[in-house]
Amino acid sequence: MNSDFTLAIHSLTFLALQPDRMSTSDAISASACVHPVRIRKVLSLLKKHGIIKSKEGPGGGFLFALELNEVNLWDIYKITSEGALQPKCPDSNERCIVGANMQRVLFSIFLGAEEHLGEYLKDYTLKEIIDLVNKEEE
Repeated sequence: MNSDFTLAIHSLTFLALQPDRMSTSDAISASACVHPVRIRKVLSLLKKHGIIKSKEGPGGGFLFALELNEVNLWDIYKITSEGALQPKCPDSNERCIVGANMQRVLFSIFLGAEEHLGEYLKDYTLKEIIDLVNKEEE
């Protein structure tokens, strides 16, 4: 998993908590304590997939485009991090039984792990993230 996943959730939560107001990448980056360029990269991915919309120019910014219960964490993971759990195996000795098979063996194991992760993340919608954030405020 990479930081784009958590930055996407952070950004979407920020936008969802301000549904009637455009938010700038600067405001979101200040909330997440990261450079605005990193947030803009993530926002670009989210916009490309129709989760947010934007308006350029003065008074512009970003808005959440869907219903909160329409987006789950697996959707966000697939946009930002799919394949991130795949093991990074160096080139191995193909004449060795271990070297010849390790990448394939680990790939199938981690592919299964990612599938399990997906089933778990599907249970959490952005609405539930908002509810958890609001609960922490009480």
